[in-house]
Amino acid sequence: MTAIAVQAQRLLGQRRPHRSFFESFIRTLIIVCAALAVVLSSVSICDGRWLLAEDHLFGLWHFCTNSNQTGMHCLRDLSQAGIPGLAVGMVLARSVGALAVVAAIFGLELLMVSQVCEDLHSLRKWALGSILLLTSFVLSFGGLLSFVILLRNQVTLIGFTLMFWCQFTASFLFFLNAISGLHINSITHPWGQLRKF
Repeated sequence: MTAIAVQAQRLLGQRRPHRSFFESFIRTLIIVCAALAVVLSSVSICDGRWLLAEDHLFGLWHFCTNSNQTGMHCLRDLSQAGIPGLAVGMVLARSVGALAVVAAIFGLELLMVSQVCEDLHSLRKWALGSILLLTSFVLSFGGLLSFVILLRNQVTLIGFTLMFWCQFTASFLFFLNAISGLHINSITHPWGQLRKF
């Protein structure tokens, strides 16, 4: 009987303290914004057409030319665009962009699981999910930066397409949600307390 009481007390002791409404609301908002960022980034990477420069449309997957006689003509062989290193550079840009989406999906999953679980491990899951979102920011921003550097001679501010701005917004949201997630963990559960868990 005593052993059962001790085990019950341990289980109750391992339960996470009750969160306030404000903390739950902020964590839910971070999850929703992270999910939105994953959707924006996925759509942007799949479409991949990010820059319109005169009669040329540059993308992660295609290079298109537009003329009045033939209309839009797209090629998957980016080396035919006549820009040195474009084909290899776009492989890098779309690879890191895709990895950013994968890391963000895993991070989002950890954030959601941490809110379902009511044990102390959920704090670690939340912190790990936030770190994965920060990794997604680094990867997605690296993809954007490499794209701009490769096409620096064709880049104009009004030339960027809606898909480029979707990826830019997703990258910003990855950063904002990652920092917010780590910050709310630090102010509600100090890092010294997390190490004890």
